[in-house]
Amino acid sequence: MNRRAPIIAGIIAALVALLAVFLLVLPKMGEVSTTQDELQTAEDQEVTLAAQLNALQDAQAAAPETEQEIAAIDAQVPPTADLPSLFRLLQGAADRSAVDFFSFSPGTPAPNAAGTYSSIASQVTVSGGYFAIDEFLFLLETLPRAAKVTTLAVTPSGASTGGTTLSTSNLQLQVTVEFYTTDVSAGPGSIPGPSETTGTGA
Repeated sequence: MNRRAPIIAGIIAALVALLAVFLLVLPKMGEVSTTQDELQTAEDQEVTLAAQLNALQDAQAAAPETEQEIAAIDAQVPPTADLPSLFRLLQGAADRSAVDFFSFSPGTPAPNAAGTYSSIASQVTVSGGYFAIDEFLFLLETLPRAAKVTTLAVTPSGASTGGTTLSTSNLQLQVTVEFYTTDVSAGPGSIPGPSETTGTGA
């Protein structure tokens, strides 16, 4: 009996050690592993948030320049047809180029096939000397508002007597120019300005 006592005591000690491992050590190891995973997740989130913060700071620093670019685009393709302002731009170009005659006949705004903008095909006629005509064309190309010349014709401007044209130093320029607006409701019978949908569906 006395010989078996140390063996039994050793077995009991081993069982107690195994129980301690299962009840104490293994749960703690699991908690450590979970904590490490949570720490890694938090570190990954910190890296992501830092990148987002840097992007936001860069966007904030570039905001004034971006606002200027947006304003320039809005001026080139405004949200409304704004024909009075367009007429003043063309009249200013005619005055600066010192042409003798200027006329502007805007067409009806027509939305494009995709419904993203409307184009305004307009007729512009000026007459004057060669250099005045050339200057007007340059100013037309550099208007603050986007313009696309689709047809252009230059003819002598003179008086007609008995079916004969008396040539002068003046020329007449006739161009068809397309101007643009983001307002796709700018056609006949529409309400000026961008379309808006109310809560009542009116």
